[in-house]
Amino acid sequence: MSRTQQEIITKDVFRFLGDLEKNNTREWFAEHKNDFKVQETTIKNFLGGLKRKLAVHDDIEKLKQFRIYRDVRFSKDKTPYKVHFAGSFSRAGMRLRGGYYIRIKPGGSFIGGGFWEPDKADILRIRKEFELDASEMRDIMNDKDFRMIWGEMQGDALKTAPMGFDKHHPNIDLIKRKQFIFLRNFSDEEVLADDFMDVIDRSFQKIRPYFDYMSEILTTDLNGESLYD
Repeated sequence: MSRTQQEIITKDVFRFLGDLEKNNTREWFAEHKNDFKVQETTIKNFLGGLKRKLAVHDDIEKLKQFRIYRDVRFSKDKTPYKVHFAGSFSRAGMRLRGGYYIRIKPGGSFIGGGFWEPDKADILRIRKEFELDASEMRDIMNDKDFRMIWGEMQGDALKTAPMGFDKHHPNIDLIKRKQFIFLRNFSDEEVLADDFMDVIDRSFQKIRPYFDYMSEILTTDLNGESLYD
């Protein structure tokens, strides 16, 4: 099938998600289960096509399409369904760090890349690198083409310096971070455009210098010696 038939986001995806947001009940969802399956397949096809494009220039280990069902056990919001579709792409192996993410939602679609929940060892290693020298990270973030697509680094940060770090360090803005992610938002019109997949692919290619830099940090010690040889 052609890209137009198989690998684009259709207006019906937005229609379904909009209706679901207004009728977020198990009863309504059961009545519209067939419609959901059709839109879920549209997203599956789109994510599959995007994975093939990413595989041309990156080593993608896994594609995950997230379930629409919410875990409400520990949430004040008891609505049973998410009102978006989402997927993620994991890079292969311990040497290739970073991951790609996409969310499709009427009025709230975006893509992301980076490190959403790094473990304690990775956070400490990243902070130690920034304490030593963050010039390469700043060069990446300040690159004109990178900033045009990805803007500023996003994610949670501590209110003060983490234990063992100087709160007056010149790189404390980076050292305080708990998440190291970049986001790009899209309008509904951009999502529905025939070239949306190509735009995403080019955007993810532009984030690769950041991934390469962080991969080098997380696979070496502070002396630059490999942790995996």
